[in-house]
Amino acid sequence: MENKLIKVNPHDNVLVALADVKKGEIQRFEGTDYVALTDVQAKHKMAENDFEVGDPITMYGVLVGKAVQPIKKGEVLTTENVKHQSEKATKKTGELGWTVPNVDRWKDRTFMGYHRNDGQVGVKNIWLFFPLVFCENKNVEKLEAVFKELMPKKEDPHKAYLRSLLGGTEQEPKPETREDNFFDNIELKFLRHEGGCGGIRQDSDLLAKLFAGYVNNPNVAGATVLSLGCQNLQVQIFKDALKNMNPNLDKEVLTFEQQQIGTTDEMMQLIIKDSFEAIKRANKIERKPAPISKLTIGLECGGSDGFSGISANPALGVVSDIFAALDGKTILAEFPELCGVEQELMNRCVNEQDADKFIGLMQDFEKAVVAAGSGFDMNPSPGNIKDGLITDAMKSAGAAKKGGTSPVVDVLDYGEYVSKPGLTLLNTPGNDAECTTGLVGAGAQIVLFTTGLGNPMGNPIAPVVKISSNTGVAERMHDIIDVNAGTVITGEKSIQEVGEEIVDYIIDLASGNVKTKADILKQDVFIPWKRGAVSL
Repeated sequence: MENKLIKVNPHDNVLVALADVKKGEIQRFEGTDYVALTDVQAKHKMAENDFEVGDPITMYGVLVGKAVQPIKKGEVLTTENVKHQSEKATKKTGELGWTVPNVDRWKDRTFMGYHRNDGQVGVKNIWLFFPLVFCENKNVEKLEAVFKELMPKKEDPHKAYLRSLLGGTEQEPKPETREDNFFDNIELKFLRHEGGCGGIRQDSDLLAKLFAGYVNNPNVAGATVLSLGCQNLQVQIFKDALKNMNPNLDKEVLTFEQQQIGTTDEMMQLIIKDSFEAIKRANKIERKPAPISKLTIGLECGGSDGFSGISANPALGVVSDIFAALDGKTILAEFPELCGVEQELMNRCVNEQDADKFIGLMQDFEKAVVAAGSGFDMNPSPGNIKDGLITDAMKSAGAAKKGGTSPVVDVLDYGEYVSKPGLTLLNTPGNDAECTTGLVGAGAQIVLFTTGLGNPMGNPIAPVVKISSNTGVAERMHDIIDVNAGTVITGEKSIQEVGEEIVDYIIDLASGNVKTKADILKQDVFIPWKRGAVSL
């Protein structure tokens, strides 16, 4: 690699190390020589000029911190000499122009999806089992064990390995295996959770909206819902949430209340019989062509590093802009990781009402976090910091690149469902599992998940595509990474090229031609946001 330094935005006063720069090493960048006064590891930032205490640190063209110690040109930025600082925004102040990308390559493309009667189209066909309250978790677990008889069985290699440690072999004895699947066109998925009762009522109401979003998601053909009877999240609350979200929904939704039915055995037999018949009907649905405009794509990052904001995240920005131009939908979430870029996003909102809603949700979220004794500045994890993201504003400015440059057409709170073509902002925590769970509940059929450090997590009903920001993690954790955007860092490909490749991958994935690594590994993670217990 000839050039080890890069400036992300012409207005920045820091340089990003694309590879390790040793103390005393001289690097020439844009006609200027920079002598490394300290070691600067790849992904970390080098001071472009001298900083005095209080001087602003700018990256991605926005304020991302302030110097709390004198920093010399050529020194590395650390959590010791830089602290979080961001610009505050209160009102929409202007309009940001958008150059619509050329999408001729995709305008006539289709994917093979599962058409629902309300006009939505799924990329999967799933029958979903879930409880309204944690008291029914064990019964859902029993149902999963029962219905596994209808699904393929394969030997778990980790069980075989454990047997070998016990003195046997990895081949003997083998449990029953079966490659066939009783159903050709449907998957069965089972959710469990810790909510629905106890805590505050608002959390149960929010959970009802989330479940309504999962049932309404076009990847779901129908659902079996278990209720105890006395919990906060009553069956009627869930039904009302579902009706409010989609008055025209006509999917089969079977509900069973244990305290009304009687014994566990009576309830289980009833559930098994009714669900089996409904699943057989749903299994008759087959894939048919659908326009790309029927896709809704969730945008997320997790386990981010100092390369995420200059490779994988802007590649997703390309994807988001292409889908906006094709009248598809994309969703940018993780509000604590939009800290410092509020003004840009407000100016991209198509109207003042959406801009006001966005900044109101951001401010309310931050107030709740502060009241709990924390703050947005505490968002970067130890892994983020170790790999170059030393302030929340720095992390946020890179995370926002996932949303591209298109107008923001809508702003949703957690539990609301996307409806408008283009880019929507969704209020979720930055917590990876809670965010993914929320994105799918808002209607995302596919989630694009960038990572610099690696994260295996998936979702029960939506494919989660892992895009690495660097080639190292793509090679080291190849079993969980689907797309390598590290080629941007090495100069092998441009951001535009990687983004376009991801669009092609999405179409193949939506048609069922490929499977994500998370789906192959059955990394089904479902963790609702308990808003009453503040989570970053």
